[in-house]
Amino acid sequence: TAFLHGDLAETVYMEQPPGFVDQNCPHHVCKLNKAIYGLKQAPRSWFSRLKAFLQTHKFVSSKADTSLFIFQSATVLLYVLIYVDDML
Repeated sequence: TAFLHGDLAETVYMEQPPGFVDQNCPHHVCKLNKAIYGLKQAPRSWFSRLKAFLQTHKFVSSKADTSLFIFQSATVLLYVLIYVDDML
């Protein structure tokens, strides 16, 4: 469900989903407010949102692997690795 939390950078429209077609306006389309399953932009929008969140909490993205985030203070060293929609 992680990909459902991404914010879309551009406007995306889709056909009315089967079972939810408005019989009075069957050719109308729906404007998406958030990412949905199967949307090609969903993984990227979720990663961008997660990256922004981690950076506001003083994590730094690794130069070797942009999916690896590092937090370091005087007493703490923390690594967070993002793989698809999992954090290790």
